[in-house]
Amino acid sequence: MSEDGIRPTEEQKRRQRKRSIAIGLTIAGLILLFYVITLVKMGPAVLNRPL
Repeated sequence: MSEDGIRPTEEQKRRQRKRSIAIGLTIAGLILLFYVITLVKMGPAVLNRPL
C-alpha cells in the first residue's frame, strides 16, 4: 500500500494562494507603517545625518 498523502483540490490551492497573498500584503503594510511612524517620530532630519 503506497500512500501519496493528502492532495488539496484546486479550490483549496486557490484559497491557500489568496490567503498567502493577503498575509504577505498585510506584513508589507505593517512594515511600511512602522517605517513611516519611525520617520515621523524622529523627524525628517534623520535623513540628513553625516555618515
